Amino acid sequence: MLTAITHRPSPALSDCELTFISAQTIDHARAVQQHADYCHLLRRCGAKVIILDKNSDLPDSVFVEDTALVLDEIAIITTMGTESRRAETEVIATELSRFKSITRLRLPAQVEGGDILRIGHTLYVGHSTRTNSEGIKALAEIVEPYGYQVIDVEVMGCLHLKTGCTALDDHTVLLNPNWIDPQPFAAFDQIRVPETEPFAANILRIGPTIGIHSGFTQTQALIKQRGYTLAVTDISEFLKAEAGLTCMSLIIG
Repeated sequence: MLTAITHRPSPALSDCELTFISAQTIDHARAVQQHADYCHLLRRCGAKVIILDKNSDLPDSVFVEDTALVLDEIAIITTMGTESRRAETEVIATELSRFKSITRLRLPAQVEGGDILRIGHTLYVGHSTRTNSEGIKALAEIVEPYGYQVIDVEVMGCLHLKTGCTALDDHTVLLNPNWIDPQPFAAFDQIRVPETEPFAANILRIGPTIGIHSGFTQTQALIKQRGYTLAVTDISEFLKAEAGLTCMSLIIG
């Protein structure tokens, strides 16, 4: 059975870190309801959901994906590319240690989990404002003995690699070519999101189901045409925080 680690939205969510978009007021009560709906989606997809609430004073703590990379063999605690978020990792490390052996990246290597897209035994790692060359090299040194290959991907116009590219299956990617370099994915069937839905490239693949934000209707139609099963939920408050569906869970399988 899959397990999904999540964290309740902080009351300070409106103070979250932003890089490419301007600050907007986030309705905390609505964000809490949307997070509950998100957790319900995870359960519908067959996951046991763990909801943490130990980093409630940290604005970005709902975005647990950035704190770690969970592989079959180990969990890797990241260093985070912005200092204000580094306090989030200890709570996550403690929780993950119940399931996996833990190893850690160390500064000056900087990596955030949102920059790591795993497809099979290949890790596509975004070179972004949050993940640096030292981080990509250090990550490769940890994972290569387990048989993983690391491929560097340039991220030009968005926060993380997975803001602009995620996988629908092991042969098909959904991407925004204005935000990430599509060349490393040349061997894949590429579905490009409409320019009117630039954030729609972040979907949550969990089992045979593709989770997607309810507002991305054009992208939903593109995915449905390929025969995928969709699970739709509203994450509009989290989009104001420069986030997507993958950001709010760590999936352990």
